[in-house]
Amino acid sequence: MQSPREILADLWALAGGDPSALDAVTLTGEEPQLPSSFRVAAAAQASIAAAGLAAAQVWKLRSGQSQEVAVDMRHAVVECRSERYLRVDGKPPPPAWDVIAGIYRTRDQRFVRLHTNFRHHRDAVCRVLNCKPERDDVQAALMQWNGEAFETAAYASGCVVAMMRSHGEWSELPHARALAELPLVSIEKIGEAAPRPWPGGDRPLAGLRVLDLSRVIAGPVAGRTLAVHGADVLLISGPDLPAIPWLTIDTGRGKLTSFVDLKSEQGRHSLRDLLAGADIFSQGYRPQALAALGFSPQDAARISPGIVYVSLSAYGQAGPWAERRGFDSLVQTATGFNHAEGQAAGVDGPKELPVQMLDHATGYLMAFGAMMAKARQSREGGSWHVRVSLARTGRWLWNLGRVADGFKTEDLKGETVQPFIEEIPSGFGPLRSVRHSAVLSKAPAFWARPAMPLGSHPAEWPMRS
Repeated sequence: MQSPREILADLWALAGGDPSALDAVTLTGEEPQLPSSFRVAAAAQASIAAAGLAAAQVWKLRSGQSQEVAVDMRHAVVECRSERYLRVDGKPPPPAWDVIAGIYRTRDQRFVRLHTNFRHHRDAVCRVLNCKPERDDVQAALMQWNGEAFETAAYASGCVVAMMRSHGEWSELPHARALAELPLVSIEKIGEAAPRPWPGGDRPLAGLRVLDLSRVIAGPVAGRTLAVHGADVLLISGPDLPAIPWLTIDTGRGKLTSFVDLKSEQGRHSLRDLLAGADIFSQGYRPQALAALGFSPQDAARISPGIVYVSLSAYGQAGPWAERRGFDSLVQTATGFNHAEGQAAGVDGPKELPVQMLDHATGYLMAFGAMMAKARQSREGGSWHVRVSLARTGRWLWNLGRVADGFKTEDLKGETVQPFIEEIPSGFGPLRSVRHSAVLSKAPAFWARPAMPLGSHPAEWPMRS
């Protein structure tokens, strides 16, 4: 089984990093940190360390200075549950899930998971099942369905659901075989452009402009990570788009935030103007959704030659599930994690990972890929496309191996988490939130902007220094 350092070395080699840079990295802490049969702590540490090392390499390109990078495993695990530890004006988060979200049995004694945190997804489930949005009604309706038939019909009707599969069942699907052929992080040149000079600034990503079109966890974590190293990150939302407020606060640290209505020509014109001045375009829409609006990777490369375009999807860009909607919890359910954790814990049914690991690790891998692609752009020119997916990150986590007796580990207590918490102001009131866990010796990571309510800023870039 690979050590966290070896896992990091593989990530670094995948993105074409200089092997000698790894000498500057210190990884501390021991597995496991959380009750799980999977190596969630190693995945947290390695993915955050990869992003931190990429920031250090960008700083070396800009300044000529090398620096040390240190990541503590426990701090990394805590950061990968940052939404759990957020406090706003001393108050803990509200319940994370909608009233009918979660696990149900079907007629053929399979389990299905419903994700209904957005109202339109809940309404779609209730239309398919012809029932009221109440748990007992949903369960009664699902007893009229076989699991896979419901999953197929629900997906076709715009629902976000998954049937629980064992890892063996998942591996037999054509989509799993297609996914196995994809790299964990794909970095591909998609157009010609001159190398862009680095803007002025005293932080690794200072002066770099990042458009963040993402919601929930993975994509927003990527933007938050670019912001912690000094990028000007502009989160674009729409006045009518649903959001999960607590996650918006936690992942909004360091960002500007504007409303742009992409359904209107005026809104698309505004986004084109922003894109023309951007260095990185990070988005979490399904593969064809933005292309239909004129913002495919190739469109972006024409509008902004030299752009780094980062695409997040649930199930990857190849295979029959490529267009399928999904969230971390559903990908865990479909690909075997819930089944395997349930078996390891002695539970009759699904058990979730103790952290939204696919989301968080994918977010850090997005930021890592974006920075490595930006470094290549500065040396070679070109426009670049970075692609990651929750399901491919899941395959990576699975292949890291299992933890024997992982469920004998106690969960982290409050006093254990306290050293990693900072108190900062925000547009929502005082925040107690998790500091970033990658410590850079010469260009420290910190969020220079407070989290603010969506739409708080004009849709324009700040002046570069």
